[in-house]
Amino acid sequence: MSGTATELATLGGGCFWCLDAVYRDLNGVSKVVSGYAGGHVENPSYEEVCGKKTGHAEVVQITFDPTVISYADLLRVFFTIHDPTTKDRQGADVGPQYRSIILTHSPEQAQVAGEVMAEVTANRIWDAPLVTEVEKLERFWPGEAEHQDYFARTPWSGYCRVVIAPKVAKFRKSYADRLKRPAA
Repeated sequence: MSGTATELATLGGGCFWCLDAVYRDLNGVSKVVSGYAGGHVENPSYEEVCGKKTGHAEVVQITFDPTVISYADLLRVFFTIHDPTTKDRQGADVGPQYRSIILTHSPEQAQVAGEVMAEVTANRIWDAPLVTEVEKLERFWPGEAEHQDYFARTPWSGYCRVVIAPKVAKFRKSYADRLKRPAA
């Protein structure tokens, strides 16, 4: 990454392990942290968030260099790696913690989110209307250590093989020109 200032993006689109695995591969992304945001409980645990009473979503906070990849492009990736048309659900993962949500860090990010959502809708990328929430980030809570870089650390696990690996493979094929390293 160059010496320019980095920015943050905070996104939720189902299980944070899936988003974490994809965004780590993108050129211009220097850091990805899985965690929780969008709820009302201070310093929530994974178990509390899975209990569906904290209001938090599983999210990733992405540190990126906007001279290498734009916030809009991060969102374009976001809208292709999860289903933003299903409320509180991604595949078999069901609950408000799996909702599609963009947590903005500035009014500019909120504007870009609206523009990209309009673009996705106009291009009919999805057959159903988007249900993605857009709200200002109030507080991000980093997840526990075992949830960080989960796919790289546990590729043998059933969830990684069945759910994450196909998403990562599709992403790498679609965005091969944006990867930090050539796709395997």
